Amino acid sequence: MEFRQLEYFIAVVETGSISAASRKVHVAQPALTRQMRLLEEDVGTRLLDRHARGIRLTVAGRALYGEATRMLDERADLKTRLLALGSGQTGKLSLGVTVTHLWVPEVARLMGGYRRRYPHVALDVFPLLSGPQLEKLQQGGIDVGIIYHDDHAPSGIKAHLLQRDHLILAVPTTSSWAQLPPTNLAELAGVEFVWGYRSISPVYHDRVVAHFSRLNFEPHVVQYGADNITILSMVAAGLGVAIVPAASRSHPMPGIHFIELDELTTCDMPLWLAWRIGNITPVLDNFIQMAVDIFE
Repeated sequence: MEFRQLEYFIAVVETGSISAASRKVHVAQPALTRQMRLLEEDVGTRLLDRHARGIRLTVAGRALYGEATRMLDERADLKTRLLALGSGQTGKLSLGVTVTHLWVPEVARLMGGYRRRYPHVALDVFPLLSGPQLEKLQQGGIDVGIIYHDDHAPSGIKAHLLQRDHLILAVPTTSSWAQLPPTNLAELAGVEFVWGYRSISPVYHDRVVAHFSRLNFEPHVVQYGADNITILSMVAAGLGVAIVPAASRSHPMPGIHFIELDELTTCDMPLWLAWRIGNITPVLDNFIQMAVDIFE
């Protein structure tokens, strides 16, 4: 029993005759008659009673008509679902985003645009720093991440450069620095800094420290925060100043004044889209392509 034979059988039943069905399915009448006989031989019983004015279904024919209609509908539904999965129209995608970048316009456009284009893909977003993201990527906990990293992706990870960020000074709006900003890092010697723990993002931390070492600058750290948003909230509370990625300006943070310094602008902070090698799916491939288009 073939799906093609079932389609012919349904056409015969619904048109009421072999001749009318042959015109509907564009198959010669003798060939269609032969297919109906083969179908009856396959099921082992007569399905159609032929008479001068057409055909009449037997009891077995009526049962097959109902089942054939259901089977063809299920086949069409399965083909549609498989096509959607194969083209990335449905499925699930888990995305990690550094906390700093949740409000960056390009990231917002990426998440919103992906949701609008692929409304049947479940998009789970996890605000994670770069270190935890890399761990989850390598362990399969997330599918793709937006992370700070150096120019060499770690083992098992493939990455695409999205943009190059730099560092910026954040001070409380109540600070004298907000009205009379420093012109270089040397003026910040001895100033109390809020800093981040190395363990939460080793690559980011080491890149910043290496840059300061080249400038012979060492911040006087008095407070630590778990991520950039926490650090900025501590700055706003007057606990010190901080040096953070320039993308932090995208976050609506009252009480903070940002200052550009040439020595901070020269610290290249590359932002990457990263995913696990061998884990490409249609859903992920669509996301990667959209990210590349938006960040170009």
